[in-house]
Amino acid sequence: MTFINFFLIRSPHTVGDQIAGVLVPLRNEAENIKDLIATLSQQVGDFHFYLLDDNSEDLTYELLKQYTAGDSRFRVIKGAPLQEGWIGKTWALQQLFDQSNEEFIVSIDADVRLTPDAIARSVSTLKSTSLDFISPYPRQIALSFGERMIQPLLQWSWLSTVPLRVAEKSSRPSMAIANGQFFVVRRIALEKIGGYKTIKNAVIDDVFLARELIRSGFHGGVINGASIAQCRMYASWSLIKSGYGKSLNKAFGSIVGASFVVLFLFLTSILPFLLSLFGSFYGWLGYVLIVFSRMLSAIKTQGRIVDSFLHPISAALLIYLIIHSFKARSSITWKGRTV
Repeated sequence: MTFINFFLIRSPHTVGDQIAGVLVPLRNEAENIKDLIATLSQQVGDFHFYLLDDNSEDLTYELLKQYTAGDSRFRVIKGAPLQEGWIGKTWALQQLFDQSNEEFIVSIDADVRLTPDAIARSVSTLKSTSLDFISPYPRQIALSFGERMIQPLLQWSWLSTVPLRVAEKSSRPSMAIANGQFFVVRRIALEKIGGYKTIKNAVIDDVFLARELIRSGFHGGVINGASIAQCRMYASWSLIKSGYGKSLNKAFGSIVGASFVVLFLFLTSILPFLLSLFGSFYGWLGYVLIVFSRMLSAIKTQGRIVDSFLHPISAALLIYLIIHSFKARSSITWKGRTV
């Protein structure tokens, strides 16, 4: 599967004149504002940027006003108090969506950095493929050991298990793949599902949004955005624990689904290596093949190839995070709010 996807995954198309509304929800993002506005300001195209401060407890709003002053492309919005039944990000996105009117809607996270043609190429790709949504998956910047072990699994997980070209035309919500760091959708599709209301309490808002779109008869999926976007998602192990702690218990449907994932990871990624230590040929074969799968993923997504050899450690740490997510699910906080 990884080998097939390596050759068939879509890449962004060439630039053309594009128009889109770009939605950026922000909460306690003061450290990101300067670089965020810089990366948006450089975008080539007719874009309107809608930036919403979601009741931040730092200087996010003030810095947004400062760095966007005098640029008519930017609209800074002070978010309304969080409504009951919503989570912060989806509530912010709904407010932003209500303020926009463009035919194509692009949402990005505050920590995403783009090449100047990133949004134009992504909208061009969506239009040329006749899909309803795409998610250009950014290159994941991983510097610390914990990041290097966990973050590459984001791309590898779907490159190695989902037939991407089949998934983007499928009517099965279970095949949905998306990353809310960078998401492009046709307005008409988003309006038909009621905007973000249908996923208002979804912690994994990106995948759940893709599922809702597919349920309503729309089609799309992930493309390789490593050449046009990058993101350092979590900068420390403690942030990795908190970030995945809030989401992994929702990722697999139930504790039964999570148990199957844990078993799958152990059988495919850890057991072969353990068997190889005792001289098992099939153990070595399994280890070599899983490493090869990781290497293909790293090459395609501009990751560290050498870290592929440590895949059993990656799998063990992911299993730990899955278990931690279920144990800590009632006590995880994110951006100052209980999830």
